[in-house]
Amino acid sequence: MTETSARDQLAALAADGSFAGPWRHARGEIDLSAARPAAVLVLFGVLDALAADHDAQARAVHRDLDVLLLARAATLRSHAGQVAFPGGRVEPDEGLVAAALREATEETGVDTAGVEVLGTLDALPMPVSNHLVTPVLGWWARQSPVGVVDPAESAHVFRAPVADLLDPASRVTTVLRRGRQVWRGPAFEVDDGGTQHLVWGFTAGILDAMFDHLGWTEPWDHSREREL
Repeated sequence: MTETSARDQLAALAADGSFAGPWRHARGEIDLSAARPAAVLVLFGVLDALAADHDAQARAVHRDLDVLLLARAATLRSHAGQVAFPGGRVEPDEGLVAAALREATEETGVDTAGVEVLGTLDALPMPVSNHLVTPVLGWWARQSPVGVVDPAESAHVFRAPVADLLDPASRVTTVLRRGRQVWRGPAFEVDDGGTQHLVWGFTAGILDAMFDHLGWTEPWDHSREREL
């Protein structure tokens, strides 16, 4: 039996509306009427060796993919130093998809003319910053160079291979303590050419939930913890 291509799986995820995403309970912790809309681009592409081969792109499975991420500048007031998807706040009179594509260009230099938008996922609440964030799912059909555009915004731009993210050795549970409160969540340890990144929080939650929903997750040790 032929395995369904990764692009088709992602397109179905965007189309069928069954992906609930993480932290649905957090909707009760945010005033939806006052929440500020934001959008992020969750951009998957095939690895460099396959990028120019359209037939290979059509046949690519999840082990052939990577996802575009960035490390936020350490000097930012919000989420400093964290790994994130490209994205940001939606401007007045701007749609969610347009905002995600604009922010991705501003932050990574990606040429969004080569991005096929597969659809949007349900908006997810971020109570800590009072945002309602819509993930825009993209397929990188015609790839372009990416890198840091503004060092004041981003410290590093990189493409994380999905196979590396799914490797059980890369999976940890982060532990965040604030007084008597403790939060645990899924995370990924990523080595990008010798630069170590920890993908956690909102970004890791989306990836973890997507991988589970798509059936891509490999069994991993949830008891392996890393303190934040």
